Amino acid sequence: MDVKTFGVIGSGQMGNGIAQVAATSGLNVIMSDISLDFAKKGLANIEKILSKNVEKGKISAEDKDAILGRITITEDLKDMAKADFVVEAATEREDLKFKIFRDLDEICGPDAILSTNTSSIPIGRIAAQTKRPEKVIGMHFMNPVPVMKLVEVIRGIATSDETFKLTWDLSEKFGKTPAEAADYPGFIANRILLPMINEAVYCLYHGVGTREDIDTVMKLGMNHPMGPLALADLIGLDTCLAIMETLYEGFKDSKYRPCPLLRKYVEAGWLGRKTKKGFYDY
Repeated sequence: MDVKTFGVIGSGQMGNGIAQVAATSGLNVIMSDISLDFAKKGLANIEKILSKNVEKGKISAEDKDAILGRITITEDLKDMAKADFVVEAATEREDLKFKIFRDLDEICGPDAILSTNTSSIPIGRIAAQTKRPEKVIGMHFMNPVPVMKLVEVIRGIATSDETFKLTWDLSEKFGKTPAEAADYPGFIANRILLPMINEAVYCLYHGVGTREDIDTVMKLGMNHPMGPLALADLIGLDTCLAIMETLYEGFKDSKYRPCPLLRKYVEAGWLGRKTKKGFYDY
């Protein structure tokens, strides 16, 4: 199948980043959200990033206008009927994703591929919400999408070889490097990353070190570009908690138990950068 129109569900940090790389690759993009105001905010973020790229000489003003001209925003999920390939990038909530996939299954054409940017929820579980499980796949981008090169490609138990190859090729078309992960909770990236972040939160919780010292140790001792607590703030503490809960529920192993301090921050509404307060103030 030749993908010409690419749908993105969600216009937040991940969604607008995915929309940007898809439009940059030459595809027509439909980006939807639950309100047009949210979608407009996502489009404005894309415009801001592209403008910076023009200033740095990475792209021309004409390129910027062409990319933006390929993006259409909407608040009506039914507009996804025009898409050949859809990526869902909504909040990391199983009930929400299930509903979106049930709706997409009814809205999209029978040949359309339905993919999810889920950070941790098993693909087979999402695919079971549709009548086309062979056309459902995981396409997990990294944050920030325009910069990070990796895309985890995860097939569910019913995902066809054709769907997998198309998704792999599309990742490369976007200028990304795909890596295949098996359909286990957290896949590869977050099965490794989130327990590390969770352990850093435990270190803070137990008074092993201050937030600055914990992050400094990982940056200078392990050569990480960002400390785990600052990274958690960037990801969103609610997302970190949701992923840890998925790992804990999926494996029934105490090593994945979310730190009580992480849960306390989320319950207080301290979600990181997006609320201007998390482990650090912004």
